[in-house]
Amino acid sequence: MKAFTNVSNPYPIKRNATYARNGMVATSQPLASQAGLEVMKKGGNAIDAAIATAACLTVVEPTSNGIGGDAFALVWTKGKLHGLNGSGKSPRSISIDAIKAAGHSSMPRYGWMPVTVPGAPAAWAELSERFGKLPFKEVLQPAITYAEEGFPVSVTLSKYWQRAFQIFKKQLKGKEFDHWFTTFAPKGRAPLPGEIWSSPYHARTLRLLAETNSESFYTGEIADEIASFSKEYGGFITKEDLAANQPEWVDPIKVNYRGYDVWEIPPNGQGIITLQALNILKGFEFREKESVKTYHQQIEAMKLAFADGLKYVTDLEKMNHTTEELLDEAYAEERRSLIKDYAQKHEPGDLAKGGTIYLCTADGEGNMVSFIQSNYMGFGSGVVVPGYGITLQNRGHDFSLDPNHVNALAGGKKTFHTIIPGFLTKGKEAVGPFGIMGGLMQPQGHLQVVMNTIDFGLNPQAALDAPRWKWSTGNVVEVEHRFYHHIAEELTQLGHDVQYVVEPNNFGRGQIIWRDHESGVLIGGSESRTDGSVAMW
Repeated sequence: MKAFTNVSNPYPIKRNATYARNGMVATSQPLASQAGLEVMKKGGNAIDAAIATAACLTVVEPTSNGIGGDAFALVWTKGKLHGLNGSGKSPRSISIDAIKAAGHSSMPRYGWMPVTVPGAPAAWAELSERFGKLPFKEVLQPAITYAEEGFPVSVTLSKYWQRAFQIFKKQLKGKEFDHWFTTFAPKGRAPLPGEIWSSPYHARTLRLLAETNSESFYTGEIADEIASFSKEYGGFITKEDLAANQPEWVDPIKVNYRGYDVWEIPPNGQGIITLQALNILKGFEFREKESVKTYHQQIEAMKLAFADGLKYVTDLEKMNHTTEELLDEAYAEERRSLIKDYAQKHEPGDLAKGGTIYLCTADGEGNMVSFIQSNYMGFGSGVVVPGYGITLQNRGHDFSLDPNHVNALAGGKKTFHTIIPGFLTKGKEAVGPFGIMGGLMQPQGHLQVVMNTIDFGLNPQAALDAPRWKWSTGNVVEVEHRFYHHIAEELTQLGHDVQYVVEPNNFGRGQIIWRDHESGVLIGGSESRTDGSVAMW
């Protein structure tokens, strides 16, 4: 651990790592970080803080997540890591034939058809009931206060809100989308930087969730309104679909990478892609970070892992191959042998033989939480439940209409899911939570952060600040404007199609908290590509 704490940041975008002892909350919004810390100071633990922060982020960062989305969590408590899959299923009555009969050749991006059952409210309540210390109602109060009284919109938030408004103004034409505009653009535009934003309907929903431990969302008045609105506009979700939703406790999956266990949630999440890539890369030796060989091998390993993940990952119950097969050491060696000294377009291996927010919290008792939630694609489906301010997610967009695809659309099925929390342990001790949000960037960000930490000894802030790359498709690799030009040129000579991208959000947004077990000190880092913030005491 000492190697992660005493190295200065060679990528000084904003700051060096942050240190504290009694508690820490790292998020993409300072107001949300403070909300989590406030709950911790009132006697709550890291789990309470994570729930409070997640609920607050639905208010202060609606461009990335909401009550109508999904959530996943990795929780370290009393010496054990627990996994929670809070993703919802597709409506039971939906089918490929029904979507095609409506005139679609692929799953729509907006409207009712891609809406799956939201899992986040149930996940909050489940975490609170099993591991929380404070009443659920008290934990949600900071979010309720911000929704009722309002908050000043940050520059970054306003930027993405305005972008979403412009897209929705062009794309969302039906009456079912009217409530998005009256809720999120009541002045006929997105809120400007510094403008006070409040949402009384959002506050109403949060109060109902607080008073009923989220049951009102699945069996009460909110469920009634969602089902009624769905039926009015030809949606598939019914009250029965909502009532059937249950968060699922799962056994996290891992690989050992140079003496550290790297943990992810098992499928339907894509975290297994990170683990596959690390399994491949641990067969190489990395002497320096900023070298063409390091980047080339990272990119090729990630391409190999994505080739498998995009073919094999779906609802765990519907997968054709087990996680053990995908993470098998012999299979990793076989895939590793495919990496040459030039860029390639990789195919899936033959296994027949064998818009998102991320936050993390830690308290002085040893509890730590890695938590992620999302509506998907910013504001999700564009469907807002009237009177409740809830934007519903569009996770169903990732289903395939090819009946032979492993992630083929079917009723009552969980789709391939992009959002993934990560966690690092060594021996029987927790090192801590980490995560990078942003679609298919997430497993790539996880890999880069883990290697920055373990292979190159960077502290949490430096590990986040380091220039990132993102494999896109084929041999296309996008890199940040800060990426070293001579390395980009050398990668091009190896056959990579390197493209510089100025937009920082293209490379994800992350948070990290490590714990030094000799001193008990917490070491945090927060995303410098957005309004990242670490609150601590």
